[in-house]
Amino acid sequence: MSSIIFTILIGVGATLVMDLWSLLRKFFFGLPPTNWGLVGRWIAYMKAGKFRHKTITDAKPIYGELLIGWLAHYVIGIGYAVLLIAVCGQPWINKPTLVPALILGIVTVVAPFFILQPSMGAGIAASRTPNPNSARLHSLINHAVFGLGLFLSALAVKFFGYF
Repeated sequence: MSSIIFTILIGVGATLVMDLWSLLRKFFFGLPPTNWGLVGRWIAYMKAGKFRHKTITDAKPIYGELLIGWLAHYVIGIGYAVLLIAVCGQPWINKPTLVPALILGIVTVVAPFFILQPSMGAGIAASRTPNPNSARLHSLINHAVFGLGLFLSALAVKFFGYF
């Protein structure tokens, strides 16, 4: 049971780190944060059997889409933490190291590149956006920050004695 709690805590913690990074990007560089409402809209349309959109912004807004998007964001973060623990196991829980967490964070960029962005109308790896290379770089950095967040969250959980 404690491994489950540990995994949930580091997933939430890493997602928080990613969100804090997003705020810093906005504050210092004027870069807009991810619109989790649009992600929620995409997810909400799945109930009606619509999985792909020409442009998600053209789809009619759905009541509660912002909440759906934010919840999905954190559930996915926990899911990625589960993946890290499934791959690295108890040894990583006992002694978290940066490299596996960072690699996992970077590898998870395949999800937005090949699922989220194409399904929301941005094309594979943001190929239909005004500046695809910039979008790709920002996605990669965000996911690397998430990986760093997994590591830092694991250290924090252990430091504060929750595990």
